[in-house]
Amino acid sequence: MIGAGGRSGAALCRTLLVQGNNIIPLIRNPERYRTGLAGVGLSPGEHMAGGGSLRKPRIVDLTGPANTLKAALTDAAIVVCTAHARNIPAILNAAPPEARIVALGSTRKFTRWPDAHGNGVLQGEQALLTSGRNGVILHPTMIYGAAGENNVQRLAALLKYLPLIPLPDGGRALVQPIYQNDVTASLVAAINKNWTGPHSLVIAGAAPVNYRGFVHLVARAAGLTVRPVISVPAAPLIAAAALTRLAPGLPDIGPAEIRRLLEDKAFDIGPMVRTLGVVPVSLETGLAHLFGKN
Repeated sequence: MIGAGGRSGAALCRTLLVQGNNIIPLIRNPERYRTGLAGVGLSPGEHMAGGGSLRKPRIVDLTGPANTLKAALTDAAIVVCTAHARNIPAILNAAPPEARIVALGSTRKFTRWPDAHGNGVLQGEQALLTSGRNGVILHPTMIYGAAGENNVQRLAALLKYLPLIPLPDGGRALVQPIYQNDVTASLVAAINKNWTGPHSLVIAGAAPVNYRGFVHLVARAAGLTVRPVISVPAAPLIAAAALTRLAPGLPDIGPAEIRRLLEDKAFDIGPMVRTLGVVPVSLETGLAHLFGKN
């Protein structure tokens, strides 16, 4: 397991352990690893009732010498990477030829405003698809509901301070966030599937909603008053976003985040359901769980 200290990685560890799997974490930062596991109620070296065990982590830097990573992966049957997909080429070079690869990418790869994050996902995906290896890269939409996630919870924190909600183009662009439990279920299904050759698959929430509706759903789920949305051009919002770095208590918002509010992020979940057998929950249901209403 590469990325066990991250939000999706830690959540996946807990589920795999309960199901009786043995996990060897590959980590670079021991403190982040311990913090990530603590967020989902785990401890390093823990044994679960289901029979699974979290083995002693192997310390390795994915950007370090190739022989170090190769040694760390020498006995791997399945290599799971929830770290950034830019690491996939190094993993492919180091993993045993017979090992299955399950990696987490991002639908950021579809953005009209390329950045280092999206480009890294594209590079990782291309490396897997041209490798001939058995496995899959899953591309989630915006993930919410993990311990410490900063998407929906950061938005809810911002909504407390806004009498009006300024959105580019009035928030008409579509989003389709996916609940962390559905990401975990998709990863588990991918791990248990005998892939033939390399694959790429988008995983998303049950249905798209426009960003205006998304903001209102978050406000209601968080117990906040639903405030009016006003349509504002992107340029002034980008300029105003710089002020969030100066105001204590306000979450930081970057220019790229605002630009991406102008593009639709809606996807057909048919392939996800057919291939993985995972039917994602509705946004309303996921938000209710997140904010403790269910």
